[in-house]
Amino acid sequence: MAIDSTRFHRISKALADPRRFEIFEIIAASADGLCCGDIVECFSVAQPTVSHHLKELADAGLVDIRPEGQFRYFKARADVLIEYIDELQRRAGLKGKPREPRESRESKRVSSGK
Repeated sequence: MAIDSTRFHRISKALADPRRFEIFEIIAASADGLCCGDIVECFSVAQPTVSHHLKELADAGLVDIRPEGQFRYFKARADVLIEYIDELQRRAGLKGKPREPRESRESKRVSSGK
């Protein structure tokens, strides 16, 4: 299923911010999800900054929010990320092309001096 342009760009923008991407990585590595306080402890930024990044990730559909009492738990949505990657490959013209083995790409790079 193709992602519409608005959603595609929203996800791209959400993942483009380095700190937000780090936050997403930490959430994705957690099996059960993390609360905001757990995420704040991983970074040297204020809680409101982390909350802003979490809102952007949620608005892009990259994380689900599960309220539990006074806490909100964030869990990565692998299905959305997979859809985004598929759409990115389609837009880049890579969808359906056979992938060249990594060793072959690296040997071309070395032989061309890159």
